[in-house]
Amino acid sequence: MRRARGGRLLLPLAALFLALLLISGCAAEGEDDEGTPVAAEAPMEDKEKAALYAAIGGFVGKAWNGSGLFPDPCGQTPIQGVSCDLLNGLWYPTVVSIGPVLDNSLQCAPDARFSPQLFDLRRLKSLTFYACFPATNPTAIPATNWDKLSGTLETLEFRSNPGLAGAIPASLGRLASLQSLVLVDNNLTGAVPPELGGLAKLRRLVLSGNGLSGPVPATLGGLKGLLKMDLSNNRLDGRIPPELAGLESLTLLDLRNNSLTGGLPEFVLGMPALQDLLLSSNPLLGGTLMPHGWEKMASLASLDLSNVGLAGAIPESMAAMPRLRFLALDHNRLSGAVPAKLAALPSIGAMYLNGNNLTGVLEFSARFYRRMGSRFASWDNPGLCAAETAGGAPTGVAVCKDAHDPPRVGVRDRVDGAGGKPEASSSLPTSSSPFGLSGRKVAGLWCLAMVMVL
Repeated sequence: MRRARGGRLLLPLAALFLALLLISGCAAEGEDDEGTPVAAEAPMEDKEKAALYAAIGGFVGKAWNGSGLFPDPCGQTPIQGVSCDLLNGLWYPTVVSIGPVLDNSLQCAPDARFSPQLFDLRRLKSLTFYACFPATNPTAIPATNWDKLSGTLETLEFRSNPGLAGAIPASLGRLASLQSLVLVDNNLTGAVPPELGGLAKLRRLVLSGNGLSGPVPATLGGLKGLLKMDLSNNRLDGRIPPELAGLESLTLLDLRNNSLTGGLPEFVLGMPALQDLLLSSNPLLGGTLMPHGWEKMASLASLDLSNVGLAGAIPESMAAMPRLRFLALDHNRLSGAVPAKLAALPSIGAMYLNGNNLTGVLEFSARFYRRMGSRFASWDNPGLCAAETAGGAPTGVAVCKDAHDPPRVGVRDRVDGAGGKPEASSSLPTSSSPFGLSGRKVAGLWCLAMVMVL
């Protein structure tokens, strides 16, 4: 009886042992991108491994002992910021990211440089670095060898590098697989290369916060699949090229803080996917607001045209944009009456009309003023007054005594309770918010978002 009972116990134990063997065997094998079974500790070609060590060593310094610290960089001893893919049973580095993002991230040395072996990483899909080149280490983006990565590289991002100087190389236009090109807050100068217009797969182009000059290349109108274009905070000049009208998928066009001329381009009214049109602080842009066609911009949520030299009237047709949440027309030379229908914009959450030559009676309701609060500004329009309501007039605007009389108090003479003129501006200086917004403008968008959530 004891033997029988012992035999019954051995059977489940043997089954458990066999199951563990099967599980461990399955865990030791996998499949690569093409479905080929590979061992868990797949090898990496010596040439590929040497290129990875050399490429990283160029950035982080010669003292970095990659082979000693990370003998199996895609397996047992992974490198923070490096990812690998399996192909035909071999590991290939596909992502290299360097910069002080996490505590154990790779960080650049004071004498960081681009290593030629970087371009020997044959399967590289993404190359990014952050805060790698200080001003004390002026370095140029390599002008050659980018064609070696043309079939694989999809993301190229260099952020916050005051020492990354010189021109954007035209050879970046050979990266045929590139989907995202982000060169933000560096010290790049010269023209935007027209060759970038040949990046047929590009979805995001962000070159903000540099010292780029010259015109916006007309060739960028060939980026038919582009979703976001941000060339803000540079020294670009000339007209906004009409070829950009072909960017039918574009959701963001940000050209703030440049020296563009030629007026507000009418073709933007034919860009139905556009959600954010930000052109502020181009004081030489000039022109007028189109009198008709604003109803075509059914997706537009943010329109920032502050400090662009606009003249003429605010057209009533601007009240036909159903999703507009943010409107900034401040610090221009706009004149005439403020259309009362603007208050009926169904999604509006922030509106800035201050610093113009608007006149007449501001016929918005007390409920509108209460709802908008500091996210509505209309002061610094000497000929403007507000109809008297139970809630009073908006800040900095006189109450109209008679619709035919001028304002009782000029806004330029009005003071707040502390003896100073109330002031707010929707102009958008350089910042790190989602669209570079700051100050009251950020508060306007933030409050709007909270209201929508609630």
